[in-house]
Amino acid sequence: MVAPVTRLAPVSRRAVAAWMALGVCSLARAQGTASAPKGAASAAALLSYPDPRLRLQGAALVRALREGGLVIYFRHAATDFSKNDQAMLDYEDCANQRPLTEQGRRDARAVGQCIAQLKLPVGIVKASPMCRTMEHAKLMLGMATPTITMRELSEGEYIGLKRLLSAPVPMGINRWMVGHGIPFRAVAGPPLLVEGESVVLRPHGDGWTVLARLTVADWLALSER
Repeated sequence: MVAPVTRLAPVSRRAVAAWMALGVCSLARAQGTASAPKGAASAAALLSYPDPRLRLQGAALVRALREGGLVIYFRHAATDFSKNDQAMLDYEDCANQRPLTEQGRRDARAVGQCIAQLKLPVGIVKASPMCRTMEHAKLMLGMATPTITMRELSEGEYIGLKRLLSAPVPMGINRWMVGHGIPFRAVAGPPLLVEGESVVLRPHGDGWTVLARLTVADWLALSER
């Protein structure tokens, strides 16, 4: 059964417009996580691509994902850019938001099938409350908790998102997140995630280590061997 979507408070058109403007400006102001351990994201060296010495791929990545304790952050899959969010009345007003395309829906389902086939533990699934991110998460993993702090702004630093990416995850489960490209780049650094791309992080409480970046094709190519 797909978990019901929790209703969130409506947002005004003025608030939505303000969020969009701040989201773009935040790229220049974001500072990243501080006091991170060696190999983790830090204000001194923002980069969301794994250090070659720390990168996991193939069977080693599958083993790490099975062991749990990781954060997997997705930018939502492909969307229809002929539409935008400027007229949305609230987060459930899907008719006035940029939606997933049919290819985006197929990609979300395909990655979900890969996750199931590899027997990767789920545990926690959070998504931005926008319709495209919630739909991606539910198509991929069958459930999602709408999490407004994945979009929340504090002087353009996305404090809520930083905390979610940094917070430790118990072994045996993972924290799966479906959000947006600009907020992630603002807190973790370039390169910007393309639609459908994901990052695997090991959280440390005050930062994180980037272990892998995966496109949809990378997920479909993952193997236990």
